[in-house]
Amino acid sequence: MNTMTLWHLSGWAFAALACAALLVGFSKTAVSGANTVSLAIFAAVLPARASTGLLLPLLITGDVIAVLTYRRHAHWPTLWRLFPAVAAGVVVGTLFLMWADDGIVRISIGAILLLMAAVTLARRRTAERAVEPDEPDEITTRSGRLKARSYGVLGGFTTMVANAGGPVMSLYLLSAGFRKLGFLGTSAFFFLIVNVSKVPFSVGLGLIDGRSLLLDAALAVFVVPGALLGKWAVHRINQRLFEQLVIAATVAGGVQLLLV
Repeated sequence: MNTMTLWHLSGWAFAALACAALLVGFSKTAVSGANTVSLAIFAAVLPARASTGLLLPLLITGDVIAVLTYRRHAHWPTLWRLFPAVAAGVVVGTLFLMWADDGIVRISIGAILLLMAAVTLARRRTAERAVEPDEPDEITTRSGRLKARSYGVLGGFTTMVANAGGPVMSLYLLSAGFRKLGFLGTSAFFFLIVNVSKVPFSVGLGLIDGRSLLLDAALAVFVVPGALLGKWAVHRINQRLFEQLVIAATVAGGVQLLLV
């Protein structure tokens, strides 16, 4: 019995999942947040809860490639500031998954993503930032700590319940003033650590098992060319377009989650 038969997938369904896997790789090395489109494809082709467990190993594959590509650009003070709040969000997300059905999960995440996109757009219209490349705004102020904790909890919650933490953290890094390479390097380490830490929770909830890993093995080969395409494209995207693409991907992902 092959993987497609095991999951009752048609050729078109498998092709859609392969395209989603390719987009996962692209999002990890180019436009973070674009993988919400992958999330929507997986949720449309597969049962929503099962799709979160299937997507996680593919995200980790993309994270490893992104870390190898942008490891010199990570900003560790920001990461250490975020991790405690994210851990709290992951715990809350795990409890939420124990009782929420697929419809509630999709609506909740979609609404959060659209709200965060609106907040980020409003902030960017009222405050022009002047920062050096790869250097974020000050995060040791009271408002900076509060913002990091708020986004951290939301990021941990959304990444646990739907692997949709990318857009939330993308909006945080943009609002903190990160430039393109600093943004990608910091998010690469952030999501590698967070996604690996989610594996025991996902296994405990039955979202990852031998059957899901077989399909992951078949789809992982598509993540690599997507990551290479993203690495090629990112150096051809200017900072303003990069930020616009991140926000647009966030809005598109949020809308899709509400409509699926």
